[in-house]
Amino acid sequence: MTDFNDRERAEEAKFARDEEMLFRINARRNRLLGAWAAERMNLDSAETEAYAKSVVQADFEEAGDEDVIRKLLGDLVSAGVDTDESEIRSAMEAKAVEARRQLMGEA
Repeated sequence: MTDFNDRERAEEAKFARDEEMLFRINARRNRLLGAWAAERMNLDSAETEAYAKSVVQADFEEAGDEDVIRKLLGDLVSAGVDTDESEIRSAMEAKAVEARRQLMGEA
């Protein structure tokens, strides 16, 4: 019975580590995405840092990526940047890969 309990605890620990890593990847992706959008809006370095943090915060509004996409699209359009949802989704995918590589490099 202890073998089963040990295996169950190991699976739970692995799940927790995987979920934490996914959270960290998404947070890093959102920060990178915020920096990408800030560059397109010609923000200075202090504004870029603040904007990147606001993109990370936007991800907590609802489950999934739609809240982040909505924020970026609204902010970019308001700033007069010619963009659309598909461009933002493409950037999001690219930044997710970059974020994963950065975090795996740190480990």
